Amino acid sequence: MVTMKILIHSINFSPDLVGIGKYSAEMAEWLVAQGHEVRVVTAPPYYPQWQISDGYANRWHKDRRRQPREKKGLTVYRCPLWVPAEPSGPKRLLHLASFMLSSFPVMLRQIFWRSDVVLVVKPALFCVPQAWLVARLSGAKAWLHIQDFEIDAAFGLGMLPAGGLQRWLLVAERLLIRRFDRVSTISFKMLERLGSKGVESNRTFFFPNWVDLGEIHPLATESEFRDRLGILPNHVVALYSGNMGEKQGLEIVLEAAALLQKDSDIRFVLCGDGTSRLRLQKKYTGLANVVWLPLQPLEVLNELLNLADMHLLPQRGDVADMVMPSKLLGMLASGRPVLTNAHADTQVGGVVSQCGIVSFSDDPHALSVVLTSLASDPDKRKKLGMVGRRIAEKQFSKEVVLRKFEQELKELCHD
Repeated sequence: MVTMKILIHSINFSPDLVGIGKYSAEMAEWLVAQGHEVRVVTAPPYYPQWQISDGYANRWHKDRRRQPREKKGLTVYRCPLWVPAEPSGPKRLLHLASFMLSSFPVMLRQIFWRSDVVLVVKPALFCVPQAWLVARLSGAKAWLHIQDFEIDAAFGLGMLPAGGLQRWLLVAERLLIRRFDRVSTISFKMLERLGSKGVESNRTFFFPNWVDLGEIHPLATESEFRDRLGILPNHVVALYSGNMGEKQGLEIVLEAAALLQKDSDIRFVLCGDGTSRLRLQKKYTGLANVVWLPLQPLEVLNELLNLADMHLLPQRGDVADMVMPSKLLGMLASGRPVLTNAHADTQVGGVVSQCGIVSFSDDPHALSVVLTSLASDPDKRKKLGMVGRRIAEKQFSKEVVLRKFEQELKELCHD
């Protein structure tokens, strides 16, 4: 069996429960289970709460927590970073820059390890140059994996002002990503965006996020969360679970909840954490048909997703092609229909149009109408949910996705 030495540079890693950290960790652990050696240069866990997790020090250290046998061969280096309590656009730049500076000497030391591949996960763009440099100095292949076009999204959302800074960052991004031996991303629309940034198609690779179909699956009985939250048998649950930031556009969900609070059996459950949560809770306090839950541990994720009679996936249209929300995959695997306001010609819209409803644009009244219609049709919900489960099985199975990725790694190293 051909084994490889793989260096991963990712600002987020386990035990972060959502987003990039979750997938970077699962990727590293899966590669180790296949017999490869993996080193990870990352930060202490802080996301999505935007504070360092309990039990972790914000300093340089090697993660010495006891590893189960299947994770032997995984070495994790933690580097400090500045974590703003309220991350605005400029503060996010400083936050990312602090990790770039603190991780640079640790990355340089990995030159002597002589890895076969250096894989850097974007965001953050700031880490891309040093990962490329380490790959070249150590004779390794350089792989850039893009989870999020954070520069495009930041300006699209108005988090950073357009102008000279935008032009400079976009030029820098274009020059950097074209120098990698392989550039991957998580949706076909994002692959098209890579082409517009000058990356040749023969150096790109479709590497979607995935879902563990054994861990997330439809339950034969009702979720225990219904009793825990006091949800009555006649109530229909509309669930949002995930990060609560600016890209999600959760206001439309809460506005629709306000319209339906007096004459509907729909109950809205919003679960997660993020930069917008406190603001949204304060603004929409008093809605009797809304339940707020903190981010839940992974061991109850399947119960949580099965709480839903229908999943909510609000998405701001101005960033719909710059990101591919990973939470969609759990929704599909749970066998429940999905409602989104993503445009029909986006990757999200294309998937959801097969197993849910792509509608309501940015109009809370339109969303309330769609919710009411689907809530009154359990047969349609069941049918759409089954289609979603089949999509997850066919396209986003963890084993299928990571096996193709491993094969691409081997071919790249052979070349």
